[in-house]
Amino acid sequence: MTTDTTAYDVLRAYDFDTLQREIYSKTAADVQRALTTPHRTIADFMALVSPAAVPYLEEMAREAHRLTVERFGHTIQLYIPLYLSNVCSNSCVYCGFSVENKIRRRQLTLSEIDREVEAIKALGFRHLLLVSGEDLRASSWKYYLQVVEHIRPHFAQLSLEVQPLTTEQYTALHEAGVDYVCVYQETYHEAHYPSYHPRGKKADYRYRLETPDRIAQAGIEKIGLGALLGLEDWRTDSTFTALHLCYLRQRYRQTRYSISLPRLRPAVGAYEPSSPIDDLGITQLILAFRLLDPHVEISLSTRESASFRDHVLPLGITSMSAGSHTEPGGYAESSEDLEQFVINDSRTPTEFAAHLRSAGYEPVWKDWDSWL
Repeated sequence: MTTDTTAYDVLRAYDFDTLQREIYSKTAADVQRALTTPHRTIADFMALVSPAAVPYLEEMAREAHRLTVERFGHTIQLYIPLYLSNVCSNSCVYCGFSVENKIRRRQLTLSEIDREVEAIKALGFRHLLLVSGEDLRASSWKYYLQVVEHIRPHFAQLSLEVQPLTTEQYTALHEAGVDYVCVYQETYHEAHYPSYHPRGKKADYRYRLETPDRIAQAGIEKIGLGALLGLEDWRTDSTFTALHLCYLRQRYRQTRYSISLPRLRPAVGAYEPSSPIDDLGITQLILAFRLLDPHVEISLSTRESASFRDHVLPLGITSMSAGSHTEPGGYAESSEDLEQFVINDSRTPTEFAAHLRSAGYEPVWKDWDSWL
């Protein structure tokens, strides 16, 4: 692998439809082999996410739980998203922030952010995820830099989920205090990608796919990956996510990685997923990712219901959000007409932390103090 090689060069060697056929051709023998091997490959992962693995979920769950406790103990890191802006120049067909949707737009000022920060700190959080619509004019990287510098003293860890940036911009943000960046490819089906992203910078499939390379090269400690489950066949998109993870692990060994498993939720525009995933499918993915990589962090947000999150808690999850709002200004003054999608688990952070303790888990309100 040359120094100029990126994820795009590696993943383009795999055809989406061919990989999908291979996944669906896996047999019980393939699953049994994947369960007994100590070092699992992508071929093993494909077996574990295949329909043939469904009868083996209990066995997978026992091993996933063992690996998770061995590596992470009985702890769950808690985080909360702060939506800075719902202004967006992209026209993603599935997103409530799409430029095509006639909603009220808002970008928070520093004084408005101060009120949000006070409300979030009062809830107990010290790990903050900054989220924004992708607009190069209203929510430029300099705006993010200003926000990070302004609120950095209040939090132990700042994460970022915004539009893809350059390596130099990520470097500046890292120096200002950003420790973790999430960027989701949405779908790895390159041929179908434009139908979901017809306008805006996000339409550039390759630039988005190469973003984790730039994040790692900027020295940021942790990178979050994932596909939006429901756009294309979820088993195949998740296999591409696993391929992406394996490439990054091999290329940037100093970096930590996290996997998210977001599935489509109701939003303005009422987009209906063409390949919906049910609770059993999400559970299977959690188990497969844990069996593939005992060290990867796995995050589950309030997109999911309280009962489902409680059920999968022991199976490989390491971080969860609580008390989330997906609209700018939502903590100091709730404005549901601004939200990106509808939250599913409405428990307060206190209620959720109490549940974690009752289940034998310790809620961790911050990850680390990066300046120590």
